[in-house]
Amino acid sequence: MVAKQNKEYGYDVQKVYLEMMLSDAQSFVRCQTIFDHTLFDRKLQDAAEFINKYVTEHNTLPTEEMVNATCKTQLKVPEGLREEHYDWLLNEFETFTRHKGLERAILESANLLEEGNYGPVEDKIKSAVQVGLQKDLGIDYFRDPKGRLMGLKDSNGQVSTGWASLDRKLFGGFNRGELNIFAGGSGSGKSLFLANLGVNWALAGLNVIYLTFELSENLVSMRVDSMTTDIPSRDIFKNIDDVEMKVKMIGKKSGAFQVKYMPTGKNANDIRSFLKEYEIKTGKKVDVLLVDYLDLMSPIASRISAENLFVKDKYVSEELRNLAMELNTLFVTASQLNRSSVEEIEFDHSHISGGISKINTADNLIGIFTSRAMRERGRYQIQLMKTRSSSGVGQKIDLEFDVDSLRIRDLGEDEDYQEFNKRKSTVFDQIKRGNTTPTSEDPSEGDTVGKIKAQTDSTKLRSFINNLGGDDV
Repeated sequence: MVAKQNKEYGYDVQKVYLEMMLSDAQSFVRCQTIFDHTLFDRKLQDAAEFINKYVTEHNTLPTEEMVNATCKTQLKVPEGLREEHYDWLLNEFETFTRHKGLERAILESANLLEEGNYGPVEDKIKSAVQVGLQKDLGIDYFRDPKGRLMGLKDSNGQVSTGWASLDRKLFGGFNRGELNIFAGGSGSGKSLFLANLGVNWALAGLNVIYLTFELSENLVSMRVDSMTTDIPSRDIFKNIDDVEMKVKMIGKKSGAFQVKYMPTGKNANDIRSFLKEYEIKTGKKVDVLLVDYLDLMSPIASRISAENLFVKDKYVSEELRNLAMELNTLFVTASQLNRSSVEEIEFDHSHISGGISKINTADNLIGIFTSRAMRERGRYQIQLMKTRSSSGVGQKIDLEFDVDSLRIRDLGEDEDYQEFNKRKSTVFDQIKRGNTTPTSEDPSEGDTVGKIKAQTDSTKLRSFINNLGGDDV
């Protein structure tokens, strides 16, 4: 294999690269972004270095005569080259630069590996692999507006979360290639939200990977059993045959749902490796990646201290977002809120464990409000703490929670609930504004009227609260 690579990128091939570059200034300038004269054959290194320096200093190409006279080479500029020839040059030179750079990185890493110094090795390999020409010019905004918008809709996003009320706030749902974070305190249901999203998407026909860094594969799977079959977790083993039948029937009409445990401290490269292995062995493309949860991961660079949460979480968040963009997947993870958030009714950035670094990286950040009493009444509430794709920051959304099936469902579509919420908001808005009835100019009459009116309002309010079921207020 090595001999084949050496033959492919031998002296004659490298000489052609330089000769073609000398024939077209535009091609050389495009190659110059990754041009490294030290990667060339020793007999061509002086010529490559001379050409690069000459263009940098004089903003024009040297002639072949100048190169040959200075560097004692025999370059000859070809004639009759067409556009497709230069396309070949760009593709070939990019591959040559990446492969030769990788070869050098491996050789330079030998001593580091013997010393057990893996951090620099990772950096060298990563830099070599990521070498590439900037061929993509981005979007020509004015050229095709309809095509641009349809491309966004078809390939990038607008994938429903399964909760219509949240979809509306996000202008359609989560987008592929984005980093979406659910943040909550300990025991708030972060894992529950991720599992529910996974079920929503699997039932919609998407292939879902659920990576758990905390709970076991079997425990996560048993929770999903309840979500898909509506059989309470406490009754799973009593109805094991029904569970098996329902799960298999649902599975025939759904996308994949793969649950994988990873030890705490794994990084984005470990996830990338697993996803590739999964796709190779199953032949299925991963549509959704759920990571439970971000705070338990480590950055790729081993030199980053786990004790410095700000730096650690910054690197982990950025690496996960890059992975989501690379794979073009729906990506959702969770993060811990700090202890100061426990008694709060409004979340802000100060409540995120590890600080602002995760917030800056996330495309959507959603806080989870909950309490034991709320869950017993079948309620969850979430708040949009950050969103790049909508104007819903700060808004809260009520969701229904079934304590038996562990399913979290949309509540905003329920007409009775909407009316309930409307009446509730009207009364309490009046209370917040301190709404009172003016008294009469006659002090004695006013006192009487005021008391009667206060009693009436108090009675109405008490009746209203009783009708709501006092615990909900």
